[in-house]
Amino acid sequence: MPANKIKLEICGSNYVIATTDTEEYVLSLAEKLDSDMTQMLASNPTASVTTAAVITALGYLDELKKSTSGADNMRAQIKDYLEDAAKAKLAAEEARREVERLRREIGYLKEKK
Repeated sequence: MPANKIKLEICGSNYVIATTDTEEYVLSLAEKLDSDMTQMLASNPTASVTTAAVITALGYLDELKKSTSGADNMRAQIKDYLEDAAKAKLAAEEARREVERLRREIGYLKEKK
């Protein structure tokens, strides 16, 4: 897939990036970044655009790390649940075989009478 060149404006500066993502997706990311940085600059009038970018990036990395950690925990729980389900299925199959064996034994004992 060829790269798309997309023009972005973030905090008054223009950027052109090459990406294989859709223009709509990249523009939505740029809008979010611009909004977050603008909000940070508005709440901290002495901050520079660079400072706003770094603090915003740290916030995004924090969200990413927490989301990744949460997803990893969910995967581990799902794996445990699947293992438990497999064990339960095996135990149920063993119980079904034992019930069948006991039915055959009962049938055999009834025939002997």
